[in-house]
Amino acid sequence: MDAKATVLEVMKKEGAPISAGQIAEKSGLDRKEVDKAMKQLKAEESIVSPKRCYWSPKE
Repeated sequence: MDAKATVLEVMKKEGAPISAGQIAEKSGLDRKEVDKAMKQLKAEESIVSPKRCYWSPKE
C-alpha cells in the first residue's frame, strides 16, 4: 500500500480530524512521507481541513 492510501485509511479509521503527527504515529510512516502524501491528497482535493492543522477525508 502506498503512503497516500495509508494516510487516507488512518484518517477514515480515526473518524475525526487528525494531525499529520498523529497520522505518522498511528501509521508507522515517517513524518516527511506523511507530509508528502498529504500534499498530494490536498492537490487532488481528497482531504479537507475543518480546523487548522487537522485533516479529514473529503466526504
